[in-house]
Formats: sequence, structure tokens, C-alpha cells
Amino acid sequence: MQIIIALVFGAGVGGLLHYLQPGRDVRGAALAPVVGAFAGAFVWMVLTWLGVTTLSPWLWLVSFAAPLVVVPVLLVVLTRLRASHDARERVRLGIA
Repeated sequence: MQIIIALVFGAGVGGLLHYLQPGRDVRGAALAPVVGAFAGAFVWMVLTWLGVTTLSPWLWLVSFAAPLVVVPVLLVVLTRLRASHDARERVRLGIA
């Protein structure tokens, strides 16, 4: 049941980073929270499969650090990809 803590923390971090990082007008509002929740839960799942218990601080630290690392990188990459795609489409359509 403690995996829910990793899910909620990841979603919260993702939601916060969505509003703190530039380019939020070109990506969906649910993307960052979903990715953050997935990152935290995935790391939690893998570590528990590897035998790490909830008594270990590593399970908690890595599960909370994963969304803090994954979400900002993903948002920067997706924002840049979207901007370059939109620029190519404007040129192709003759809008810009």
C-alpha cells in the first residue's frame, strides 16, 4: 500500500513542474503528473521486486527522486520537440 505514497508524490511533483517550467501552453496539463506518478511507482515496483523492503531508506529516496529527475528532463525534451514540429508545420503550410 505504501506505493500510493510514491504515486501521489510523483503526481504532485509532476503537477508542480508543469506550472514551473516554460512551455506549458504546448503540452497537456495531465502529462507531467502522469509521468511523475509513473516514474515513482515504476521505481518502487522494481526495487520491491529486487527485494528492497519499505524499511530501507533507499526505497523511499529513489522513489521520490525519480520524478524529480525524469519529469523536468521529459518536459524540456517534449517542449523543444513540439516547438520544432510546429515551426516545420508552419513552413510547410505557408503560415509563417
